[in-house]
Amino acid sequence: QAQLVESGGGLVQAGDSLRLSCAASGRTFSSVAMGWFRQAPGEEREFVAGISWNGGLANYAHFAGGRFAIDRDNAKNTVNLQINNLEPEDTAVYTCAARGLSGNYRNPSSDANDYDYWGQGTQVTVSS
Repeated sequence: QAQLVESGGGLVQAGDSLRLSCAASGRTFSSVAMGWFRQAPGEEREFVAGISWNGGLANYAHFAGGRFAIDRDNAKNTVNLQINNLEPEDTAVYTCAARGLSGNYRNPSSDANDYDYWGQGTQVTVSS
């Protein structure tokens, strides 16, 4: 079965940096776009960043403000999210996702409904 497993979260202080990783197994996702979403306590899931099938195009949420960077390594079947200068407002469960073979699946989307495969998430907690 296809699986996405995130890692790299933790408890950090404001101003710190984290690099989240998502490892895929069971199948390759090298032909589809992938993305990162986050969900804070009591809030709806929101789009953070997405990357095209070959890494040539990246999209970011408006709040990213240059602090977020997404990349992927199709040879390793991984996608990563670098977060710099973390803020308490970044506290959330961060989840990676992959698109299915429908629609414009090679390119990222900010709509969670466009993604068919989801990881369990990794917790990021930022203290002030």
